Amino acid sequence: MGFNCGIVGLPNVGKSTLFNALTQTAAAETANYPFCTIEPNTGRVSVPDARLDTLAKIAKSAKVVPTFLEFVDIAGLVAGASKGEGLGNKFLGNIREVDAILHVVRCFDDDDIGHVAGRVDPVADAETIETELMLADMESLEGRIDGLTKKARGNDKDAKATLVIVERALEKLRAGHPARETELGPNDDRLFKMLQLLTAKPVLYACNVEEENAATGNAYSKRMEEYAKANGAAAIAISAKIEAEVAQLTDPTERQEFLSALGLEETGLARLIRAGYELLGLATYFTAGPKEARAWTITLGTKAPQAAAVIHTDFEKGFIAAETISYADYVAGNGEVGAKEAGKMRVEGRDYVVKDGDVMLFRFNV
Repeated sequence: MGFNCGIVGLPNVGKSTLFNALTQTAAAETANYPFCTIEPNTGRVSVPDARLDTLAKIAKSAKVVPTFLEFVDIAGLVAGASKGEGLGNKFLGNIREVDAILHVVRCFDDDDIGHVAGRVDPVADAETIETELMLADMESLEGRIDGLTKKARGNDKDAKATLVIVERALEKLRAGHPARETELGPNDDRLFKMLQLLTAKPVLYACNVEEENAATGNAYSKRMEEYAKANGAAAIAISAKIEAEVAQLTDPTERQEFLSALGLEETGLARLIRAGYELLGLATYFTAGPKEARAWTITLGTKAPQAAAVIHTDFEKGFIAAETISYADYVAGNGEVGAKEAGKMRVEGRDYVVKDGDVMLFRFNV
């Protein structure tokens, strides 16, 4: 399990350039980090994780399998998208299918590249897209009320609970707030997710800045960071031009030297993935052995049986226990045997909450 991120933005903000650069960067990685095109506008990139390479070396793994992130390049939205402008209905439908939204906003001046609104104002751009998504959500929810009301009168418990959630979400949307700010009860998450609201999805703003401001950001990106924080989102400064140049460098040393010369420690892709994992509350656990070392993505708070199910559903059905070693203890013991001898292997049961970096071996019987 990785996660998929829909890239949205107004026309001419660098959205497709960034998509192409990020996926090309992945293609230029070593064999451990493959890239493949799933559909014309979908790119799957593996998640670089130095811990996985270290585990593979210690375990003498024949194969290294990272987890992945999927980017979906959704064509540029325009004002009126919620009413079908610019093929808006199709694009809004694409957004419903992703886990998170990567919203590219223009944070650079360039007289040679026109802006759809005739000015550079990233906050206004963000608000334009957010407004269209909120209008689409309002229309969707308002269309459900009659049906839910009839079912609720028939004592359908889910319909009653959903109707309350719908009314709360509409109250937020009508006040100009995204659905993600809706107050939910302890048992409302499942029903809320079933509504598939566009503004309920986590948002990460990618502030496309000039090359010279890639490391520090600029006045535009600073405004976007403040806007994102105020709206429960996240923002990072990234230069699509730099990512495109990095994509052409296949030698790791040459790539690092290029980044260092610009004051950058890592690629924008790496920073974007880390921000995305944090935004979605994701974690990584590992399995390591002679055949392969592999990374697995889970949500924070996942218990051992459900983490095992990411590998195969039979692992959850027949779960017995999980032999667990922290990443640090695995490295310190130079592998499973050394960690065991040092008393660092733990046998965890069904209630164990898997931690980021755990190296695990599941015992099961089906």
